[in-house]
Formats: sequence, C-alpha cells, structure tokens
Amino acid sequence: MVQYMGSISLLLAALLFIVLQPYSATAAVTYNVVNLGARGDGITDNTKTFLDAWAAACGCASPATIYVPPGRYLLRNAVFRGCNNHAITFIIHATLLAPSDYHVIGDAPNWLGFQDVTGVSIIGGVLDAQGIDLWACKKSGKNCPSGATTLRFSKSNNILVRGLISLNSQMFHIVINYCHNVKLQGLRVFASGHSPNTDGIHVQLSSGVMISDAKIKTGDDCISIGPGATNLWIENVDCGPGHGISIGSLAKDLEEEGVQNVTVKSVTFTGTQNGVRIKSWARPSNGFVKHVVFQHIGMVNVQNPIVVDQNYCPRQENCPGKASGVKVSDVRYEDIHGTSASEIAVKFDCSPTNPCNGIKLKDMKLTYKNKSPKSFCVNAGGMASGFVMPASCLL
Repeated sequence: MVQYMGSISLLLAALLFIVLQPYSATAAVTYNVVNLGARGDGITDNTKTFLDAWAAACGCASPATIYVPPGRYLLRNAVFRGCNNHAITFIIHATLLAPSDYHVIGDAPNWLGFQDVTGVSIIGGVLDAQGIDLWACKKSGKNCPSGATTLRFSKSNNILVRGLISLNSQMFHIVINYCHNVKLQGLRVFASGHSPNTDGIHVQLSSGVMISDAKIKTGDDCISIGPGATNLWIENVDCGPGHGISIGSLAKDLEEEGVQNVTVKSVTFTGTQNGVRIKSWARPSNGFVKHVVFQHIGMVNVQNPIVVDQNYCPRQENCPGKASGVKVSDVRYEDIHGTSASEIAVKFDCSPTNPCNGIKLKDMKLTYKNKSPKSFCVNAGGMASGFVMPASCLL
C-alpha cells in the first residue's frame, strides 16, 4: 500500500511539473488583409495594406499567415523584403490585379517581388497583370515601357508556390533569381501565343529548383533556363503555345556561369515553336551546359522538336557572327516521340571552336507528315541507341 501511494505521488508530481511548465509551442497567427483595410473591389489601391500585412507578419515571433479572401484586389508594384520570420504563408482565395494603365508599373522591374526572404509560401490565387494593352503598344512600334515581371523571387531560400495562376504578364510571368530550394507546384500560366517576351518561368543563378505539374501557354519560352542554373528538376509540364523549354540564350556575356544537372521529363509540347532547346549566341563566353537529361517527351506538331542552336540570333539583326564559347556536353535525349511540323526534326548546330560532345539519343520516334523527318548536325558528336527516328547524324 505504501509503495502504491508512493507511485501515485510520483505521478501527480510529474503531472504538476508538466502543467507548470511554460507552453513553448506557438500557434500560427493569421492576418486577414480585409481586417487591415483592404478592399477587393478591383478599384481601391491596396498596395500599402498588403505591405502592412507583410510588416505585421515579419514582426510576429511565430509562423504567420497572410490571408486574402475572395475578391479582386488592385495592387501597384510592391517589394516584400526579408525579415526575421522564416515561416510566412500567403493563402490567396482571390485575384490580385495590376493597374489597367500599363504605364503605372511598366517601367518597374517587377510587379510583385520577394527579396532576401526565407521560408515564404504562396498558396493559390490569381495574378492578373493585365498586359494585353502593353503587348498591343509594342506590336504597333510605339515608344512603350519594357514591362514588369509579374512575380520575382531574388536572393531567397526555401520557397514554395503552389496552385498559383498567372495571367497576361507584361513581361516574364515568374522569375527565380539567386535562389536556393524552390518548389513551384501546380502552376498555371496563360498569355496569348503572340504576346512578346512573356516567358512562363525563368530560372537563373539558382540551385535546387523543382517545377512540377504545370500548364503553360504563352508567347515565349514556357520555361527558360539562364546562366548559373544548377540542380533543376522539371516534371509533368504541358507547354503550348509557346517557344518550348529552353536552356539559354547563353553567351550574352564573356564571363558567365554554366548550366548543369538539369532534368526535364514527362513534358508534352503542343503546337510550340520548339520542343527542347539549347541556344547560345555566336560569341566568346566561358559558359557551359552539361549533365542534362530530356526524358519521356511528347511532341504534337512542334516546329523544331530538338534543337541545339549555337548561332542564335532571333531577328537576324546585328548578329555576332563569331564562334560560341559555350561548351555543350553530356546531354541525353531519351524516349522522345510525336510529330514534327517541319522536315528537320533534330538539329544540332554546334560551335566550331567548342563542338558539342557526349550527345546521346535513345528510343526516339518523330514523324513528319507520317514519314521519317531529317536530322541536321554540325560540329556535334555522340551516339545513338535503340530505335532512333530520324536517323542520327552524330559523329
């Protein structure tokens, strides 16, 4: 009996100790932008309110959520800068609108920018940059602003963007620049197939970026990969219309970081200008492209399904006319099938001073008007295995 009472006393003491301890777990705090003064009427300028919500979340010692309820919220260009809170989530059940007058943000580099942030997530939402009038201005040849990128992350880490829709960007839709560990999941990007410079997603000078389950329709590259992109994974993407998925253009500068460890798999291109492309200007550069895999790719009426173009000069104006210094090596094309809209379905136009090498083709079947198309190779070395159509021209 004494032993039993002693056990009860010990248990009660332990429970009392637990109860009296300070409660260390911190619940997430939510900031509703409407409660802070925002109005989702599509007319009121809510820029300051959104920045106030960010400042409040930054000042919070616990994880914070910025909630945007249904509505249409007008925002001018805004930069959300890094702070001590490394767990801020935007939950957006609304459309964020850029000003309809493209002059308001057209000379700014970005409409919405995140700089020096860590642990930011954006869940849901529609970003409507209302860029159609600016595209028309550019097409007319008038003096127009260059246009703002819709959403840019710079010098940031541990970023998640899920379920976001980007509409009618003035310039690029989404840019990842100097970032590490970024996940872009389930994005939808829409702009006219004739809209200028409206790349869907652009990644440069960043590592550990994953793009998955995206649908991109735009007037330029669905995904463009710039210098300094490493350990990039792209999977389950529908692209078209657009200019395909491109590494480059490279060799814009003599001193340029290389692109390496890139995987592009399970992608379907429909009616695009290009499929998978590597492009560099014909000028000196210390850049490179290596360790790249294009795998499980479907082509539906694609103008140029497979391209390496080291004489890139899109308008054929002021072309450098030199030899590209970019070294392309160890690029694998596996399980690529579908239809080409041109007779030359595979084109390797490589540098005379830095020939492509280590190109590997495996299990490829592309057709042109129900027949075998052609391959074109200049300064390109590698090998083919399995069934490959068109026949390889690699040396």
